[in-house]
Amino acid sequence: MKKLKFYASISFLAWAYMHQGNVAAQVKSKQKTSFQVSAPWSPDYDVRSDIAMVYGINDDGGKFEERVKGYRDKGYEVQFMTGIAWGQYKDYFLGEWDGKNHLDEGQMMRNGETIWHGKNVPYIVPTATFLTYMKTHVKRAIDAGVTAIYLEEPEFWARAGYSQTFKDEWQKYYGFPWMAQHESPEATYLSSKLKYQLYFNALKEVFSYVKTYSESKGKRVKCFVPTHSLINYSSWQIVSPEASLANLEGMDGYIAQVWTGTSREPIYYNGVEKERVFENAFLEYGSMVSMTAPTGRKIYFLTDPIEDRSRSWDDYKVNYEATFTAELLYPMVDNYEVMPWPNRIYRGKFPVEGMKERQPISPAYATQMQVMVNSLNQMPLSKNTLNGSHGIGVLLSNSMMFQRFPTHQGYDDPQLSNFYGMAIPLLKQGIPVETVHVENLANKNTLKDIKVLIMSYANMKPLSADFHLELAKWVKNGGVLLYYGRDNDPFQNVKEWWNSNGNTFKAPSEHLFGLLNVPQSESGGIYEVGKGKVYLVRKDPKELILKANGDEDFMVNVKRAYENDAKAGKFIVKNNFVLERGPFVIAAVLDESQSKEPLILNGTFIDLFDPALPVLNTKTIQPNTQAYLFDVNKTENKNKPQVLAAAARITDEVSTKKSYQFLAKSPSKTNNIMRILLAGKPTKITASTGGKNLSLTQNNWDEKSKTLLLGFENFSEGVNVNISW
Repeated sequence: MKKLKFYASISFLAWAYMHQGNVAAQVKSKQKTSFQVSAPWSPDYDVRSDIAMVYGINDDGGKFEERVKGYRDKGYEVQFMTGIAWGQYKDYFLGEWDGKNHLDEGQMMRNGETIWHGKNVPYIVPTATFLTYMKTHVKRAIDAGVTAIYLEEPEFWARAGYSQTFKDEWQKYYGFPWMAQHESPEATYLSSKLKYQLYFNALKEVFSYVKTYSESKGKRVKCFVPTHSLINYSSWQIVSPEASLANLEGMDGYIAQVWTGTSREPIYYNGVEKERVFENAFLEYGSMVSMTAPTGRKIYFLTDPIEDRSRSWDDYKVNYEATFTAELLYPMVDNYEVMPWPNRIYRGKFPVEGMKERQPISPAYATQMQVMVNSLNQMPLSKNTLNGSHGIGVLLSNSMMFQRFPTHQGYDDPQLSNFYGMAIPLLKQGIPVETVHVENLANKNTLKDIKVLIMSYANMKPLSADFHLELAKWVKNGGVLLYYGRDNDPFQNVKEWWNSNGNTFKAPSEHLFGLLNVPQSESGGIYEVGKGKVYLVRKDPKELILKANGDEDFMVNVKRAYENDAKAGKFIVKNNFVLERGPFVIAAVLDESQSKEPLILNGTFIDLFDPALPVLNTKTIQPNTQAYLFDVNKTENKNKPQVLAAAARITDEVSTKKSYQFLAKSPSKTNNIMRILLAGKPTKITASTGGKNLSLTQNNWDEKSKTLLLGFENFSEGVNVNISW
């Protein structure tokens, strides 16, 4: 009834007909955006996404049901998130739950020390007893009425694996005594495979319980895994089930946990090790897409306006823009976790350069952030693609995590360079390189659009011979495979399918080359295979980036493979990426590229990275920066009054020939700014909350774009805006 109080003469059916597009959009976006939060609801961080993922049964003083009710009462769909490898489970670890102390179930390093996530909170070896305990948490959440369960970060540190609990799990799984992983590549590999399997089984068991219990109550509670990318876990030397979960029964999807903290991990290129946040984020999000897209599972992309480590607000802002841009360059994803821990963002204090005392978030950054996160509620799926040469992929496998720690026989892979060596040289030249998960090769969609595939077994190993059958079939049908590798790392000799049960291959690549009828040349070569080709290059990919100009021959090979062999079109090198998604224009300009020139875009744009929301006719984007624009000329229904950009969530829109009204909600004590498309210059504007009129901080009409710049103070309970012209 609230929507109709100003227009009592309009019947509901007539009103609904007039605004069916907006109603449909609201219904469609019901589960489009979310945030995770342990703190009780507060107007100070009332983000107004669709979903509030209330974190932890025991977190933030407990009172879980009260916290759930608090967010539900404010109109959120409420879901539940908690850690599967760690969490506020002190009642379990200290014996309050079953009378037994369980700290011995923590992940232990070789020196006998436990790896801790916090005081009395170890990273855990997921035992049967622990999973029984976890079921009590998800049961309580289901009883509280949540619609989904998120078990985040199934993480087993590569440097762990020395506790008695892990040794017992080893004996049960392998049927022979534990082997210390530092003593041989074989022991490292087996240790990692067990860690991988333990968390696969843990999620399988708890999710199975969620489905069974929720269905017994007449519901279907969904199950998701928020997880770092395979790239990040491999880099950080963590083992996790990753891609295998995509085919797990009862698994509904993922949250791709990519943010400044993961993407700022330094990587090598052209012999220089440094942070390359945009490039890293682009590859991380891409690896999550390649993991899930063939399976049809749902995926949310996460970004964070700050990060766990304490840095300056300026640092946060620059890197937030970089990661945010990277996520939007994947037009096949339109679901987002807009932030974790909003109370930390809005109430936290962090360094500001030149100031001794830590400072809260600046009003300008808060406004910019709110413009960005609210734009995600409008972000459409798109069939548009990034500018550039498509169809080039780099092969990944879960086994990248298996040989990261410790090193053996002096073979090192600094900063995961055996992966980045295949991807970063292409990305830096404006090639929208994709990643391909070997675990998905049997799915017909996985290689459908890949023309050139680059791979190596220097940094990973195939867990099944079946993968090679799929690769061989793809090449013979016209695919071009570039294999880079000396095949001399110590993990080539671990006891696996290629050297056991009648197989005697010295390296897994020998099996693949045998299927392709490619000779085992020490010097490499280029070979025709059916309708396709194979390039065999006897270099490990890390050699392409650990020294200056190490990638020159590599780029020549990829260009030749793409243009001449795959006949995929022109191999376009450039220093930028640009994508249009509806009215949104997303752009990034690369440094360390073939050009140092800026990218210049012309049009009628609202700059969404500028808290003043200026209208620009020209946007110049310098190398190593990004841009996020709203193209006013691409607005749908241009004759309809509408908010194009705002630092608030806009609902309850009603318009006539001479007026437009809506409700704007955003965290209290922040500043709203918005660009509104109107038929003409307003003659009257009011903004009110609780019956009190607010002063307008901005009220500027731009005749050329037909937009009003409007500003006022935000209130969580909402501000009613009425505009007449």
